[in-house]
Amino acid sequence: MLTVSQVSKSFGGRTLFRDASLQVNRGDRIGLVGPNGAGKSTLFSLILNVDSPDEGRVAIERGARIGFLPQESQPLGDETVMSIATAHAGDEAWDVEPRAKKILAGLAFRESDFHRAARTLSGGWVMRAHLARLLVQEPDLLLLDEPTNHLDLESLVWFQQHLRGYRGAILVISHDREFLNQLVDSVVEINHQRLVRYRGTWDDYVKEKVAREEQQMAAYKNQQREIEHLQDFVNRFRAKASKAAQAQSKLKQIERLKGEDRIEAPLAAEKAVAKFRFPQPARSGSRVITLKDVDHAYGDLTVYRGLNFEAERGQRIVLVGPNGAGKSTLLKLLGGVLPVQAGERAPGHNVKVGYFAQYRVEQLHPRHTVLESVLDSPNPVGEQAARTILGSFLFRGDDVFKPVAVLSGGEKSRLALVKLLLDPPNLLLMDEPTTHLDIGSIDALIGALEQFEGTLIFISHDVHFIRALARNVLHIGAGKLTPYAGDYDYYLDKSGATSARAALTSGDKLANMQPVSEGEARTESSAPGMRELREQRRAEAEERKAAAKAQRELQKKVEQLEMRIMHLEGRQRELSAELEKPEAYEPGGSAMQLNRDLMAVQDELERTTAEWETLAQSIKS
Repeated sequence: MLTVSQVSKSFGGRTLFRDASLQVNRGDRIGLVGPNGAGKSTLFSLILNVDSPDEGRVAIERGARIGFLPQESQPLGDETVMSIATAHAGDEAWDVEPRAKKILAGLAFRESDFHRAARTLSGGWVMRAHLARLLVQEPDLLLLDEPTNHLDLESLVWFQQHLRGYRGAILVISHDREFLNQLVDSVVEINHQRLVRYRGTWDDYVKEKVAREEQQMAAYKNQQREIEHLQDFVNRFRAKASKAAQAQSKLKQIERLKGEDRIEAPLAAEKAVAKFRFPQPARSGSRVITLKDVDHAYGDLTVYRGLNFEAERGQRIVLVGPNGAGKSTLLKLLGGVLPVQAGERAPGHNVKVGYFAQYRVEQLHPRHTVLESVLDSPNPVGEQAARTILGSFLFRGDDVFKPVAVLSGGEKSRLALVKLLLDPPNLLLMDEPTTHLDIGSIDALIGALEQFEGTLIFISHDVHFIRALARNVLHIGAGKLTPYAGDYDYYLDKSGATSARAALTSGDKLANMQPVSEGEARTESSAPGMRELREQRRAEAEERKAAAKAQRELQKKVEQLEMRIMHLEGRQRELSAELEKPEAYEPGGSAMQLNRDLMAVQDELERTTAEWETLAQSIKS
């Protein structure tokens, strides 16, 4: 349906693609990945014929329809949500409006929103309306650029499920690893200015990429050794008349190995954050914050009545539960963003609270540049360190000289994160902090928060982010808080959730599976033995987590050994083949050195195989 054939494209002297090719067939589900600036959006513009390749061609099957969802879109005129959703769907389709209503409902629009003017909505809701338009149209090829950025959890789960049954092909740029794992059947990475395809999900891609890079590094090193041997022969025998022809032949061989047959060394894996130690907050008291008998309502809608909650120093808690259950409300009550209508909010000794959205609004000076905003910090860093950190959060090159006033909402969020990390509170409250971050920047944020020595309470629909940081889970449903004294996998196990994503939106029945609510836990914790029991459960959860981590590390070691064995066996074959050549035994030949190398390889192969057998057996047992 779509053929990208030997395409090259440059901008301002920088080459994005060189001889890049890709085939997309009907029914394909492809994730497009690569670092920010690698050319993902440029590839979309080439497919959409918005831009033209310098060389090569992009061909679309005759009659095939393409639908595109950009990251940002603005409404025009007085169009309504329904008119956007049904635009270009075709007047002959009798079921367009019923289908649009079903899709809009799946994306969390209420019926009262259907005929509302789109210009009265936020940018995120306008994007949902345009997403509905594409799903109603059902184009043959769907191009999606970060489609999950503007979706809440329930809408995301619905969208993910809808795409599984989608009849057309999908090419999606996304930073959401769980979304890619659930949807795609292959991943295309922009690497070395080419499009490299990996079969399987995101997790499959990560494993295969490591294996390919190890194989490429082994081939690269073998080629470099071969070039050194050839060069050594040339240096030794170039001046000798009887060997001059051979030396000239080997020089041509070297030129070919350095030219058309050159094997590139794999690029070093990009680290989202350079080795930088972020500042740490002042130490708080043991009891960080308490909510006691708190009520909160929005008009006639009661969210909490008699709410009790307490956080202790060093906890890392993720809030989960259905949309509208009160997760963001709890975060705002803890941050003091919402006033307590009844009951008491009591921060602990020496507690400094940071609520992420509040921080963004209050701390960014519109006249400062991005770089000035970072340099103007209570914990100042040098300009080079500031630019390195900003680069990790997608501010690269001249981006650092942009005034804050012209930044998009996503850019402001990213800048606020950097400022927050450079002057962190000891109680950090974060609501969906990974929105508008690419995968490298999410890893940068994880790296910074892993260093964080304060207390962290957050909401996220990024399962990878949750798994990396959460040590405790708090389920919220129907005004009840249900704590889980373990990490996210412990919560999944105890809740019986059908998937890691679905568990984030599970409703009241999930909360009822656990006998102890947060309020009850507060009361019962003072009973004899209850605190010891909770500590025991927490210790058991930590032990399970450590065991799982050790098992993963063991499996990784086994895979590394397997790759090493493959490399050694290949080297063994190469050396054996060299020893079969008559010239190896000529005067000045390399037979003796080849024999020594072969014996060394055989010895290492024997040791490595024995180590592999031992570790593989321990995994099985």
